[in-house]
Amino acid sequence: MSLKNILVHLDSGPLCTDRLSLAIALAEQHGARLIGLFGQLAQAQMIGMVASWPSPAYVEAAEQSRQKFEAACSGHLRSYSWRDANRGSALEVSRALIEAAHHVDLVLLSQDDEAAAQVVPRDLPEQVVLNAGRPGLIIPYAYRNTSLGQRPLIAWNGSRESVRAVNDALPLMQGCSSARILCFAKPSPELEQSVGDLCAHLADHGVAAEPDYIQAEGIGIMDMLLNQAADLSADLLVMGASGNTGFANFKRHGGTRHILRHMTVPVLMSH
Repeated sequence: MSLKNILVHLDSGPLCTDRLSLAIALAEQHGARLIGLFGQLAQAQMIGMVASWPSPAYVEAAEQSRQKFEAACSGHLRSYSWRDANRGSALEVSRALIEAAHHVDLVLLSQDDEAAAQVVPRDLPEQVVLNAGRPGLIIPYAYRNTSLGQRPLIAWNGSRESVRAVNDALPLMQGCSSARILCFAKPSPELEQSVGDLCAHLADHGVAAEPDYIQAEGIGIMDMLLNQAADLSADLLVMGASGNTGFANFKRHGGTRHILRHMTVPVLMSH
């Protein structure tokens, strides 16, 4: 199983270089076509009372993005293309990325970061993951590696979202050295059957996984999940993004947002 096409969000913010490097590495590994979509916040140029779009500053930023993208891809990938969202508002930039994501296997985004807040809409990863219908790979702002998926940690509760996340992550987990399935519930015959079936499904795809059961409540689940990722030196966290997490005492989207704001490893999310 491999990825055939990947979309990476591009902007002039400080996180773009590392995000693009990882996207190129994944595209090269899978022989995938890479699409770079430039989209960032910008104001129209005002001439008197008349607004003109795009502004010279935006045009310059877009051209620099195109040149950087093509230079980075050249010599590494056979198939790649650069696109311009050609929009400036937060709603329009988010919508452009969501619409482009409809036709790819995976979308690469960066974690929200104050240093990039001037050019990137807030909560962009959350909006894309919850509305695009495609898996999102969100990269922490401190992540500098160009590989992942050798030590994945899977958050499992048997929900539709977690099922989608596991299957969407299969191409990233191929050949991994170890995978851990984490359940935040007391073992029961039903849960153990579910986890056993999941382990068998992963084994059919060449992924050997072992289950763990941990009891926690509320937002503490997400903190424990992040702690487990750190303790296990996980290089990929796989989880569903949902308005209804299936965990007790969770507010709508609370778990998704908490992970996106405190993550320290790449996260594959599906909704």
